[in-house]
Amino acid sequence: MNTQLRFLLLALGILIGLHFILSVAHEDYNKATSLSSLKEKWRSTKNHYEYVSPEMQGQATNGTRRKVKAAFVILARNGDLQGVIESVKQIEDRFNKEFGYPYVFLNEEVFSDEFRTYTSEVISTKATYGLIPKEHWFQPDWIDEDKAKAAREDMIQKQVIYGGSVSYRNMCRFNSGFFFRHPLLRDYDYYWRFTITLPEYGETIETLWKTTKEFIKANPQYLPKDNAMGFVSDDKGESYNRCHYWSNFEIGDLNFWRGEAYTKYFEHLDKAGGFYYERWGDAPVHSIGVSLFAPKDKIHFFNDIGYRHEPFMHCPTGQVHAQGKCWCDQKQNFDYEWYSCLKHFEAA
Repeated sequence: MNTQLRFLLLALGILIGLHFILSVAHEDYNKATSLSSLKEKWRSTKNHYEYVSPEMQGQATNGTRRKVKAAFVILARNGDLQGVIESVKQIEDRFNKEFGYPYVFLNEEVFSDEFRTYTSEVISTKATYGLIPKEHWFQPDWIDEDKAKAAREDMIQKQVIYGGSVSYRNMCRFNSGFFFRHPLLRDYDYYWRFTITLPEYGETIETLWKTTKEFIKANPQYLPKDNAMGFVSDDKGESYNRCHYWSNFEIGDLNFWRGEAYTKYFEHLDKAGGFYYERWGDAPVHSIGVSLFAPKDKIHFFNDIGYRHEPFMHCPTGQVHAQGKCWCDQKQNFDYEWYSCLKHFEAA
């Protein structure tokens, strides 16, 4: 063996020995140089992202993938665990394992250890679990309970879905005016909730448009000229055609909901009491708010994302289905069924 090779092997042996000694003697060194740590560093270098403000969207960012300040927002109860796991697993496998967006889980009760443990096991990034403030969830004291109870009983007789449920009304009111105020969402600009567009049940929103028109008349300054009124009204605002986006799946700008126009609109609706005296849903409230107070070019239909909420489904079709490697049945796509409002959206 020549001299050079001997020195090389000696140096290599010394390095290995030093590494072994430092690994045993210094815990921080051991963690920093472990295989799992090195693998994680390699992955973070491979998937380098950069946060950008909403104003920076569309601009070049040093060749990195743009990652906005956004989170998945999931309103769930402890009993929803299995369904939540199945949904999150699909999101992770099809999208989020490449982008690493965090999750925010919200509940009117404290999440159980079981819920936290099993959801975190299928999530590739950070998850936070928040408790909804009581004043944002439960029926306000100023609601006339006798009147509200009579409305629920009437809807039960008419067999209106969720017509007798107070908790469903609490959820609709929370999603309409409070979810975006939760402290866990304070640092985010965008959210993704878990849209199909169809008419709302008329029995649940009998005075919603009347109340909306009162607000419009008193606050015309909030309506941009190029809004999407045509999606929610077929007669230039005289009546509501009941079209709305299902809000179980929606990607939205939190700062729109936090803005003055929508905030005052929600406060006007809330004071009218229709969330409890009728059964106003967050989907029509969100849809009317967006259609009236945002320019229509700010409303986007995510045609390439498949989504199902029983009994309806949006399934990408044609080339979009192939490009996305979708496995949903195109024959079950709801978009152009007679009960769909997509044609109203396209015409608006």
